[in-house]
Order: sequence, then structure tokens, then C-alpha cells
Amino acid sequence: MFEYEMAKARRADLIREADAYRLAREAKKAHRGSMRDKEPEGSVRVQRSRFTRAA
Repeated sequence: MFEYEMAKARRADLIREADAYRLAREAKKAHRGSMRDKEPEGSVRVQRSRFTRAA
């Protein structure tokens, strides 16, 4: 009976670890996706360098 209880506890630990790992991967993936949606703001200088000064 003791071996069964140890196996049951180990299985529960593995399930908890897998859930935590899965949650961390999903959070990382969501963070990457939100960073890709934002447009970079550094392109203004590139456009201004094509024009000459007026005065």
C-alpha cells in the first residue's frame, strides 16, 4: 500500500509541475505576441533624412 501512495503522490507532483510549465510557456508566448503587435517608433528619423531643410 505504501508504494501505491508514493506513486500517487509522485503523479500529483508531476501533474502540478507540468501545469506550471505549461502556464509559463503560455505566458511567454502571449508576451511575445503582444510585443510584435506594437509598431516601432524609430522610423521617423529615416523619413526625415530624405528631405532637405527649407530654410
